[in-house]
Amino acid sequence: MPEEEIGKVSGYFAKIGVAAIKLTHGALSVGDTIRIKGHTTDFTQVVESIQIEHQNVQTAKAGDSIGIKAKDHVRDHDKVYKVTE
Repeated sequence: MPEEEIGKVSGYFAKIGVAAIKLTHGALSVGDTIRIKGHTTDFTQVVESIQIEHQNVQTAKAGDSIGIKAKDHVRDHDKVYKVTE
């Protein structure tokens, strides 16, 4: 599957399972498939919701800091890729 790097993980909140991500390229929308990859992390998931400053949004663009529900533990500096069909 082709994929493009769109950002990096900047934090993880284990109790609520939320990854903080800084988007550096492109845009991300609810329903998009992403892959999070790092030294010990490598999984793919569908984005079910995106929050900016605790507000739900449908789309985020480069430069935004977002929060998404992560299905697995992620670590700072893990790379975030958008899977392109």
